[in-house]
Amino acid sequence: MVKIRLTRGGAKKRPFYHIIVTDGRSARDGRNIERVGFYNPVAQGGEQRVQFEAERVKFWLERGAQFTDKVADLYKQASKAA
Repeated sequence: MVKIRLTRGGAKKRPFYHIIVTDGRSARDGRNIERVGFYNPVAQGGEQRVQFEAERVKFWLERGAQFTDKVADLYKQASKAA
């Protein structure tokens, strides 16, 4: 099944996550199909915390992709803010 989930990046003690579309069987930091946004949990000041490419997310959802729990929460928050 195709999932929309987080993959970790950034430095030690300073995480940064890409929101990706991937096969549910692949590893967390393994091969992905497409990047559709990012999540910066330690954003400060004018930095953006969450960003989605809405058109691409809709495209993948129409084709049966499913959010993980955390990404679903982030998408809901980003939709309210927009």
